[in-house]
Amino acid sequence: MTKNQVQFQKGLSLSEFFNQYGTEEQCHDALLGWRWPDGFRGPECGHRGYSKIAGRGLYQCQRCHHQASVIAGTIFEHTKLPLRTWFFGMHLLTQAKSGVSALELKRQLGIGYNAAWRMKQKLMQVMKERDDRQPLSGIIEVDDAVWGGERHGGKRGRGAPGKVPFIAAVQITDDGRPLAMRFTRLRGFRTAEVAHWAARHLSPGTQVVSDGLPCFRAVERAGCSHEAIVTGDGPQSVTLEAFKWVNTIIGNVKNAVHGTYHAMRERHLPRCLAEFCYRFNRRFALKAMLSRLGYAAVRTPPMPQRLLSKAEPWG
Repeated sequence: MTKNQVQFQKGLSLSEFFNQYGTEEQCHDALLGWRWPDGFRGPECGHRGYSKIAGRGLYQCQRCHHQASVIAGTIFEHTKLPLRTWFFGMHLLTQAKSGVSALELKRQLGIGYNAAWRMKQKLMQVMKERDDRQPLSGIIEVDDAVWGGERHGGKRGRGAPGKVPFIAAVQITDDGRPLAMRFTRLRGFRTAEVAHWAARHLSPGTQVVSDGLPCFRAVERAGCSHEAIVTGDGPQSVTLEAFKWVNTIIGNVKNAVHGTYHAMRERHLPRCLAEFCYRFNRRFALKAMLSRLGYAAVRTPPMPQRLLSKAEPWG
């Protein structure tokens, strides 16, 4: 039997990781290269000339005299953790297929739970913002889904109390293989919500295939074509070939989230879903995923505690 090239590809092994990022100096140099690939530029004026302030890790622009560090203005700003701890956390998050909980990060990194939780939330925010800037295109399978268990004796499925609605979209190739996915929490499955989602996450000209839920027609407002296939109810509705990948991936993500986390608050669900989307969308280059995450992290604004604890914006 032929091996699946994606599943059996080489990742970034622990020995390779420690060879590349095992010291604080190596991590600092990596951040420096990701933030200023063409050499230092003053954050205020863009001037290339600079002086390094020895012992403080600062770079001073020779024109405007603005001082900056490699972590200032990035997701790492004001951190008290060593950079090598951050890098090990990024390694664990990018190489684990089913995710890593904050509790597991705490154990692996040897830091407090609160510090591990903040690190994980910040890195998931990087993942979310990165994917949100890259809309899906081509052929898209779309379906509605909900997060949360059934309450005893309560309503099931869409519209049930205590359940969080989210839209699942999977971009497929011309020969029917999954390429990328996007899971986004919604306020509800209404026309205005889907229209707003489509304008943000789909490129004009995208071909959208959905079930018979009327709100999905709103993707046409974003310049997308739409084909509705009425699936009906019951178990057989999830076996249709037209929705093979979106239904498969919804099930895989739900199983992975349930297996990784004991509980999750609704306001953190968007970041958690983004974590699985980010890894899936970059699964063809597992070894490079850490450096890609680091490159995105130095381009993501700081996230203080008050923002980490707030609910993510809808859509």
